[in-house]
Amino acid sequence: MTNIDLERLQVIDQTIQSLLEEKMRIKQKVQDIVENPRVVYQGEPGAYSEMAARSFFGEGVNTKGLYQFEDNFIALKNGSADYAVLPIENSSTGAIRQVYDLLIQYECYMVGETTVSIEHNLLGMPGATLEDIDTVYSHEQGLFQCEYFLNQYPKWNRIPSADTAGSAKMVAEMGNIHKAAICSSRAAEIYNLQILKPSIQTNKLNTTRFVVVAPKMELREGRDKICLSFTTRHKSGSLHEVLSVFANHDLNLVRIESRPIPEKNWEYMFFLELTGNLTDPGMEDIMRSVRHMTSDFRMFGNFKSNL
Repeated sequence: MTNIDLERLQVIDQTIQSLLEEKMRIKQKVQDIVENPRVVYQGEPGAYSEMAARSFFGEGVNTKGLYQFEDNFIALKNGSADYAVLPIENSSTGAIRQVYDLLIQYECYMVGETTVSIEHNLLGMPGATLEDIDTVYSHEQGLFQCEYFLNQYPKWNRIPSADTAGSAKMVAEMGNIHKAAICSSRAAEIYNLQILKPSIQTNKLNTTRFVVVAPKMELREGRDKICLSFTTRHKSGSLHEVLSVFANHDLNLVRIESRPIPEKNWEYMFFLELTGNLTDPGMEDIMRSVRHMTSDFRMFGNFKSNL
């Protein structure tokens, strides 16, 4: 056997070893579905995120609202919660980019998704009228999504707050007929507020997509969507080359989102969602090709689409 043959064998052995190690890493990252889970979300009871949690896990799920998005990731990492349900995209205002950044920072995984039809209502104290209002509170997304209605009342102060339901709770605690909140009708029931104007969102088909986040990957039945991220070489056509791999294997790209890389000006990390099941024949080769063409490749999950 020649030295060249020996070198080739060594390369093959190294490749096989690398693949075995990668399979082991993936296996270690996969967890079983948690029974009777502890689920966290951002906001107060009555928030749309709570509605999404109840939609995905069932009405009787054990939920807890936390103040900020990052608090949810901290709870997952320290073991005080099994899942977090977080908004990631709205049909009117686009991506909730902070959630993408936190997914990277805390190295968590998407294990499911659900959608909630967003119907914003203007809530005030019992007995209040539209003429009484001078200040409106809501999450910044809620204010953006109701801009057409709010523009009819230019003298109203618009004050962003941590979440929609928290705004309703605050208005109820203030007890001031001049204050109002934009949030769900469920929040009106919880905090005993009056709906001054229903369905004020600009887009009447307004919908938010929520993802179910876990500290480890899960492979639930019916999974048909893959989410991953990577960076590409800073040269013309590099992203096109990667996307061509998916196109050549008839994998439908359903979403792409770019996020700036803080330490590299004008360079970006790409989040992709595409159809597929990681355990399908040939998928391992496809992902290996993409990994070799990119940098910072990261698998964020394989779950069932709810769209």
